[in-house]
Amino acid sequence: MRAQDLEPETEELLLRVVPDLANRWRGVTDSESDELEGLAGRPLPRFYRWFLSRMGADMGPLAFSTMDLGAAKLRAAYTEGAVRPDPRCLLIGWQSDEGMPLHLFYDFAHPGRDDARVVKRHLMGGPFHNQFETLREMLGWGALARFRVETSAQRCVGLFGDTDDNDVVAHLAPIMKTLGFRTPVATGRYCGLYESPDACLVTSAVPGDPPRFHVFRIGGVDPGRVRRILGEITNSTSLEVEVKSWSPPSEPGASPSK
Repeated sequence: MRAQDLEPETEELLLRVVPDLANRWRGVTDSESDELEGLAGRPLPRFYRWFLSRMGADMGPLAFSTMDLGAAKLRAAYTEGAVRPDPRCLLIGWQSDEGMPLHLFYDFAHPGRDDARVVKRHLMGGPFHNQFETLREMLGWGALARFRVETSAQRCVGLFGDTDDNDVVAHLAPIMKTLGFRTPVATGRYCGLYESPDACLVTSAVPGDPPRFHVFRIGGVDPGRVRRILGEITNSTSLEVEVKSWSPPSEPGASPSK
């Protein structure tokens, strides 16, 4: 199967929003992926197979400043004994900043949508710090936040709260569709990804906890567009909307809330 057939929605999203990605990302061979599968001691999730085939050697503009997701670094960490093999976990990101000693792992105890939960953890074990329900959501959220929201003329950060059903996405998805947004990549209860030609909204919550609150980031062509979106969410759903900050600073006294 061709790489683009493994994850067509994710591939379309990333190639569309990340500048020059097609010319700069670089994958690894099937045999290199098989080596990581041997270290995992179990079949790799389909999404991770796709990720390795496209970005296992170089993530291009999507690369993190101090977190190395490259297959070569991960294999070396195992072969040099820097990380202890664990059938539940697979190291997928090496943190080079010694002031931040938590590295990125798959937690195979929580598979989902041909992928698995992403956590941070010390190399030799210890507690899990849940990050995203899937690596797919982590990359989609990051790409939209960085290359759509943060490049918008007006940005806003805040909280969506649902104290009744503990499911922010269930309330948010229908109104976003009504407002003309699309969801480029399917997500679960802990992440929301919404795009329109003139605005973008991403949300996230900690997997494993009741998702009663989501942090949101929204960007739009001007303050009026962002206010209208947040106003419609406030007026058309039971969600509580709490604005934390505007960038650039917006006029006071107009933050939607319930």
